[in-house]
Amino acid sequence: MNMTDGVVDVDGVLLHYRDSGGEDVLGVPVVLVHGMGGDGGTWNTFARTLIRRGRRVVVPDLRGHGRSGRAPSYLFEEFGRDIEALIDHLSLSRVDIVGHSLGGHAATLVAQRRPAVVRKLVVEEAPLPIRPGDAAPSIATKFPSARELLHATTSAIRHPRAVLAFDRSMTSSALAQFRAPDARWWEALQDIDADVLLVVGGPTGMVDRTRLAAMTARLARSRVVAVDSGHSVHRDRADDFDAAVGPFLAAE
Repeated sequence: MNMTDGVVDVDGVLLHYRDSGGEDVLGVPVVLVHGMGGDGGTWNTFARTLIRRGRRVVVPDLRGHGRSGRAPSYLFEEFGRDIEALIDHLSLSRVDIVGHSLGGHAATLVAQRRPAVVRKLVVEEAPLPIRPGDAAPSIATKFPSARELLHATTSAIRHPRAVLAFDRSMTSSALAQFRAPDARWWEALQDIDADVLLVVGGPTGMVDRTRLAAMTARLARSRVVAVDSGHSVHRDRADDFDAAVGPFLAAE
């Protein structure tokens, strides 16, 4: 898979990315955003598939992950702004974004703030913030099981340098943010103008079904695909993931 390495400076944090370049068959590049504890390499299989289909693919390492720099803070807003900065850096006027877990949540922030830019949005197994008035989530639903956390960092086997660079200090920050009610995020869902596909796993996944229904009710155009998998559908059930996401991205 021939991809060019690049770096963009976002307020002093150096973000590494890979870009397949070339002309996209639809004229809409696909940005693939990984989850917490991984890096862009988790998307290699799906990226190859998209490139074979003529799509331009851009794959960042989020701040504090992989070859990207560590940061003084890891707010969800900052992860979203980083993706926006990359889009601006590459002068992309229109994109499709596929995000997994933390990357999926960051992708929703981009779609909320840049409705004219994001054409298609795929959110895979992203934990949903609690709403004002919701009961505090149980321990079991605050974050993936230990097995899924191990899966999230499986790139340690394939990309040891990437996981060695993972700044584990962000874990407590992410948990605190997901536990806190976020009325702004819920309200801003109505600003998303993209077609939205929500991919959820099975019983060991992270997505609260009640909040999922509340989310889809606020989106103009969305649908949900459930795959009998764990948290990392695109890795553990690659064919099923592509069967759902591939045609969605290919549609005009």
